[in-house]
Amino acid sequence: MTVEAAPLHFSRPREIWRQFARAIADLLPKGLYGRSLLIVILPMVLLQAAVAYVFMERHWELVTHRLSAAVARDVGAIIDLYKAYPPAPGDDRLQSISAERFHIDVELLPEGPLPPPMPKTFFAELDPLTRALPDEILKQIRRPFWIDTVGRSGLIEIRVDLGDAVLRMLAHRNLAYEPNAHIFILWMLGAAIVLIAVAILFLRNQIRPILRLAGAAQDFGKGRDFDFRPQGAHEVRQAGYAFIEMKRRVERALEQRTAMLNGVSHDLRTILTRFKLSLAVMDEQAEIEPLQRDVDEMQRMLEAYLAFARGDAGEATSSTDLRAIFDELKSDAERHGASVSVEAKGNLTVKVRPSAFKRCLGNLVANAQRHACNVALQASREQRFIAIHVDDDGPGIAPEFREEVFRPFYRLDEARNQDHGGAGLGLAIARDIARSHGGDVSLGTSPMGGLRATVRIPL
Repeated sequence: MTVEAAPLHFSRPREIWRQFARAIADLLPKGLYGRSLLIVILPMVLLQAAVAYVFMERHWELVTHRLSAAVARDVGAIIDLYKAYPPAPGDDRLQSISAERFHIDVELLPEGPLPPPMPKTFFAELDPLTRALPDEILKQIRRPFWIDTVGRSGLIEIRVDLGDAVLRMLAHRNLAYEPNAHIFILWMLGAAIVLIAVAILFLRNQIRPILRLAGAAQDFGKGRDFDFRPQGAHEVRQAGYAFIEMKRRVERALEQRTAMLNGVSHDLRTILTRFKLSLAVMDEQAEIEPLQRDVDEMQRMLEAYLAFARGDAGEATSSTDLRAIFDELKSDAERHGASVSVEAKGNLTVKVRPSAFKRCLGNLVANAQRHACNVALQASREQRFIAIHVDDDGPGIAPEFREEVFRPFYRLDEARNQDHGGAGLGLAIARDIARSHGGDVSLGTSPMGGLRATVRIPL
């Protein structure tokens, strides 16, 4: 019982940690460029923050306290001079000595109360002088005093109650304050900006070859022509050369497969042609009609099998206006007695393999007109895709079978009546061609009540 309870005891903290890690991952950049910048910049920012904290909390505070202690000792010395040699009326020796030796202006005010304490603001709390100087003055003198380090930006005013008079002293702020702290902050910010700029410049040069490699891989997958030369770091060049070698192997494999299929198709067509000739010279037409239908069906199946295996991958891509393909499909369907309407919106020019893409749409239209009376072709240009809908008013396909029908040789009719169906490759060929262009084919419910086949091709 104890052994089984242990995993439950630790599962909750692990789940919390996983949720926290996923939340952090959602906030982080998803691209390699952003993550590389984060790896370079984040430690630098943390280091700069740590240095700034140490400087502000240690060096700046220490220097300010020492300067404030010096000013407090000067204030104590001035008070001692006043006590030892009380000035007579018209005697300005105390003022002269304070100004020349201590750089502090001294003024004797009549006896009276000190001003009220200065209000503490947010910026005053951040200023180390507002904390250091009063503490040091309190250590040097044991008399009531009033100090203003905020009211005058460049001066410090100190008033000390001497009992029979008030001693008012004005000193420059830099006597008790480190005035060059902003230089250190500006240097850190400048260094950080320069380092970030250098990191961005170098990382862009390192990421660009990777992006070009990714673009070349996408173009190769879509059958487009591209010019790619490996560049960048040694590892990126290795990946580029490996991609080029893989491309050559794939092309050699496709060439060998195409040559083999051409040979097989030639041999099989020769045999079928012999069958047709033999049937043509036979006299009894009633008996050979079933054989003739079988031979025709075999030829259709052979063409479908070869088209599926070949994939029409040898055709080059070119900029094609899909409206021309729609008009050809409409004419072909109407010659077979089908009713097809076409509605096209926007610029429908896209880089495709024309014959292959026409076959893709032709299979969808043929599938629709085989099970429906009316077929509608709709095409529109979206932000990143061209969407093509093939709608019909037929019986449609149940949602649970809409992915199954894309499997090669899969047919919905259980009887597999070869006289009323194909080889079960039409939709499989259509999806294969669409995916070779970087798109896809999906099935849904048509507004006409039947089936909707949607083809999306990236621009």
